Amino acid sequence: MNTLLRKAKCQDGEAFVALMQENMQSMYKVAGAILRSDEDAADAIQDTILTCWEKLHTLKKEEYFRSWLTRILINKCNDILRKGQRLVYCDSMAEMQTGEACPEYETVEWREMLRCVDEKYRVILVLYYAEGFRVREISRILGESESAIKHRLCAARREMELVYFPERRRKWQ
Repeated sequence: MNTLLRKAKCQDGEAFVALMQENMQSMYKVAGAILRSDEDAADAIQDTILTCWEKLHTLKKEEYFRSWLTRILINKCNDILRKGQRLVYCDSMAEMQTGEACPEYETVEWREMLRCVDEKYRVILVLYYAEGFRVREISRILGESESAIKHRLCAARREMELVYFPERRRKWQ
């Protein structure tokens, strides 16, 4: 990735495209968790790629590229939410097979779990569990203290537990 990044910083279009393709799945997970709409997520990713191309020269340390890219993406998602461009579709989800016959099952289960969790926890869960960022990196991306991130991660876990195990509700009250 460092070679691609250096080439992209020198305005090499092919290297930039390859760099974005390497990070596309990660960007989609984050945008999807925030916006919960494929169309809005695609818009946010497109805006992020454009901004990244225009501002790549401002990146000071190459090792922070993923954090920098994720921060831009989160800002673009927040812009879409603020502008009220978020679309909610009421069409019923097509029936899917579950289990071994359907490799998308785990993705669907992950999305359903994220829908049950308050929006303020969703980004942290995706960054921590799906993208593998450490608490320190998440605090840098979101511009919050490490202790605040740890607290929100703990609260998110507690909220998930209450959704999946309602009989434990008395334990947390």
